[in-house]
Amino acid sequence: MITKRIIPCLDVKNGRVVKGTNFKNLNDVSSPVELAKYYSECGADELVFYDITASYEGRQLFTDILKEVASQIFIPLTVGGGINTVEDFDRVLKCGADKVSVNSGAIKNPDLISQAARLYGNQCVVLSADIKRVDGQFRLFAKGGREDTGIEAIGWIKKCVEMGAGEVVVNSIDTDGVKKGFDIEMLKAVRKAVNVPVIASGGAGSAEDFVTLFKEIPDMDAGLAASIFHFSEVLIPDLKKLMKENDINVR
Repeated sequence: MITKRIIPCLDVKNGRVVKGTNFKNLNDVSSPVELAKYYSECGADELVFYDITASYEGRQLFTDILKEVASQIFIPLTVGGGINTVEDFDRVLKCGADKVSVNSGAIKNPDLISQAARLYGNQCVVLSADIKRVDGQFRLFAKGGREDTGIEAIGWIKKCVEMGAGEVVVNSIDTDGVKKGFDIEMLKAVRKAVNVPVIASGGAGSAEDFVTLFKEIPDMDAGLAASIFHFSEVLIPDLKKLMKENDINVR
């Protein structure tokens, strides 16, 4: 049985880690470099770094902070925000990223996924999908959850995986920051549609929410969270201990 990954997420704005609710009302949390180092040392399996306003502001991702973060950690690092070209992939990988997450850039140019997969391998290309229910449909959102694309999300994810995305991060806007648990219905729909690793994001409020996630969806690959880790509401060693006690395979 494959071990389940626990992944903290750093949402970075103007060089600081921030956190909000339903992708809004962002509050300052900490330095990304300090937090990254802490997570690397306390048992996180991977780390995700999102420059969350890069696409919305139409600029490239800030690489100076990224280089510093990459130099401080010894776990795989996925980086996203403002990734629109294969040159952006190249730049971010040269700064120390192991995988590159693409969202709005793929919506604008779906060929970006197949181009990047050919150049760097499928394992390097992570599709990040911000999804919200609209009129009973799972709808894909762009620009950090600000813009309804009108695209049906499950079909979109399936298409991107066929084009070469080697992993999918499912961000539920409906449950983001609400701390009432992961969006099990949405995650089941995605997990059923694709055969690559899927990472659940949005809604974790307790260690028990991770246990529920992996019990309800045994083939879910990883759980990602931000504020519960940032504010030490859940400590990663305690979470892994609880998962082990519930017969969930962890590193």
